[in-house]
Amino acid sequence: MPGNAGRRSTLPALITLVTSAYRGDASRVGWTTEADLLDGARVDAEGIQGDLDRPRSTILLAERDGQLVACAHVADVDGKGYFGMFSVDPAQQGGGVGTQLMDAAEAHAAREWNVPVMQMTVIDLRDELIAFYERRGYQRTGIKKPFPYGDERFGIPKRDDLRFEILEKPLAGATA
Repeated sequence: MPGNAGRRSTLPALITLVTSAYRGDASRVGWTTEADLLDGARVDAEGIQGDLDRPRSTILLAERDGQLVACAHVADVDGKGYFGMFSVDPAQQGGGVGTQLMDAAEAHAAREWNVPVMQMTVIDLRDELIAFYERRGYQRTGIKKPFPYGDERFGIPKRDDLRFEILEKPLAGATA
């Protein structure tokens, strides 16, 4: 089911998917919505293309019946795996496709780049989302990063107390 993004024609579908999972009223169908925290775009074509053009960076896709239902960005950042832009169509959430894609992303990072850990950043107010990642083996590091207020590439904040926390998981299959 997982594949790799690479065609420009995929960009509009990726933007639609990621937006539907996190922003606006459509995102409220699922449980990953950030609609109460942020407005604005979650991703744009330029940012996605930048991720695709970087070395040691890929976007994994999951399709069902020819429709894009999930995606994740995976990269090697300073010798550690990075997992981001994880999105599942709100109508498909809870059906296992997200778990399959996470497994594929972790295996890809360990196999292709031999990174020992996978990291991600999550808004630290997202307790339910963090609990989901903890059930998948990620741990809170306690490392906080400020939210980039004023940079609309990350959205338009509805609150003034947003910040990121780094979560981390050791990867099986990576060698020292």
